[in-house]
Amino acid sequence: MTTLKISEIFKSIQGESSYSGFPFFFIRLTGCNLRCSYCDTKYAFDNGKLFTISNIIEKIRHSNVDKVLITGGEPLLQNNVYKLIDKLLDIGKKVFLETNGSLPIDKIRTEVTKIVDFKTPSSLPLLKNNFNNVKFLNKKDEIKFVVSDKNDFQWSLDIIKKYDLSNIVENILFSPVTTKLKPHLLAHWMLEKEVNFRFQLQLHKLIRVE
Repeated sequence: MTTLKISEIFKSIQGESSYSGFPFFFIRLTGCNLRCSYCDTKYAFDNGKLFTISNIIEKIRHSNVDKVLITGGEPLLQNNVYKLIDKLLDIGKKVFLETNGSLPIDKIRTEVTKIVDFKTPSSLPLLKNNFNNVKFLNKKDEIKFVVSDKNDFQWSLDIIKKYDLSNIVENILFSPVTTKLKPHLLAHWMLEKEVNFRFQLQLHKLIRVE
């Protein structure tokens, strides 16, 4: 029996990425190999229940919501995630996967939109970034930087330039850590540098859909 340990499955409005505002199914897998200083999903480190992939598919199959985000924690820690992706694609869903950028993404099917969250210095697990993953990204994939301060922002710009990220993916996302950085400051820095990247807030926290 093929199973995954799942923290939660729910339907909500996507609050981040270039798909912000669209209804999504969210599948949050249990477990994470990082402990970021600003993590807002610590409950996904350990808590969860085993679901068969068949159980998960039945929860989603007949919904008109066609977009599914697999997230965590860190979803790539569980090898059966690839079988889940296959099944979701088989039933015609548009699959997105958010990963913390520390584990290889080379086995993820090209039909999947990958959202890679490279970790800035203030997150603490900086050395975990696997920049070899850049070679497995394509235009429809997205890269996210979560910024706590001006140093994080400048570090992110340096990484974008070093790996030529703006010519690899169409959308590069910048988010402020809400408990540490006023959103208007990040917006000001982006305007000051005249960068062609996407500023985003966590819309799902503003609307509080349960």
